[in-house]
Amino acid sequence: MEQVTEPVQPVLEQATEPVQPVMEPATEQVQPVMEPATEQVQPVMEPGFDVVTGAFSFTGRAIALRLLSEGRRVRTLTNHPNRPGSEEVKVDVAPLQFADRAALVESLRGADVLYNTYWVRFRHGKLSFGDAIANTRMLAGAAAEAGVRKIVHISVSNPSADSHLDYYAGKARTEEIIRSSGLRWAIVRPTLVFGSGDILLNNIAWLLRRMPIFAIPGLGAYRVQPVAIEDVAEIATWASQQTDDMTVDAAGPDIVTYSELAEGIAIAVGRRPRFVYMPPRLTLLAGDIVSAFVHDIILTRQELQGLMEELLVSHEKPRGARRLDNWLLTNADSLGRTYASELDRHWR
Repeated sequence: MEQVTEPVQPVLEQATEPVQPVMEPATEQVQPVMEPATEQVQPVMEPGFDVVTGAFSFTGRAIALRLLSEGRRVRTLTNHPNRPGSEEVKVDVAPLQFADRAALVESLRGADVLYNTYWVRFRHGKLSFGDAIANTRMLAGAAAEAGVRKIVHISVSNPSADSHLDYYAGKARTEEIIRSSGLRWAIVRPTLVFGSGDILLNNIAWLLRRMPIFAIPGLGAYRVQPVAIEDVAEIATWASQQTDDMTVDAAGPDIVTYSELAEGIAIAVGRRPRFVYMPPRLTLLAGDIVSAFVHDIILTRQELQGLMEELLVSHEKPRGARRLDNWLLTNADSLGRTYASELDRHWR
């Protein structure tokens, strides 16, 4: 369920000078001038490159690495250019400037495909789902103005404009923005994503390694359908090459109950605390206590409701091939050794 977030950084409109062909994440600040018009920023790359939002985060990173392996030139739009591990992703870097439409357009000019992973996992500070929707509209409009050929939008499985969960309703609204953008488009809807750098499964393993008991909300019989992050990236790049506009799920080959998921992770990390089946509200309370300890938000009410309503299960034939059990066996030694903080990764 994790979705890559790029919190909006407030910026002031300012004149900018042509960007030189370098791969550094920042551009030199332009000195104030008295002329009423600003000079357009020229792309630092030759036309035909791809743009990925948040290429130093979870989903964006996987897509960027996939594109690079195919010989594509990639630019990322991000406000976290110095995130740990960013040096491993050899891409051009430009800021994600929702408050400066002209700069946003120029950062997209010459691009072939825009892979949009931007979203927020929960409301935080002054940023809400409504803001994320408005920012998505700004990004799609800038892509259309810049002449981008196609946008591949990363959504979530089972979004609905009528959902009582703001997360899923917001995702449905962003999909409509993409469909009405005037661009060729593809919408990819992942289920429960796992892989190196993921937060949810890593933190389940972290809890299993450290706690004498592990809380299971309800009876744990609700199902999930894990999908590997590499499969999500492959589906996204495949969708970019299709002639028709499309909406496709990205789901793995296995469907398991949440209890089975937790049991599989426990076996992989060699720890089996007592599983305690608790009412959802008490599970959230326990999560709040741990969240206070780690200074993070482990689980939200909407995430838990979506999980228990089986919104992380696809109704399509699975396009992903990688199995969670194989990944757990391969990564058991490192999984859950350290806590993965959502707030540290995207907000601090």
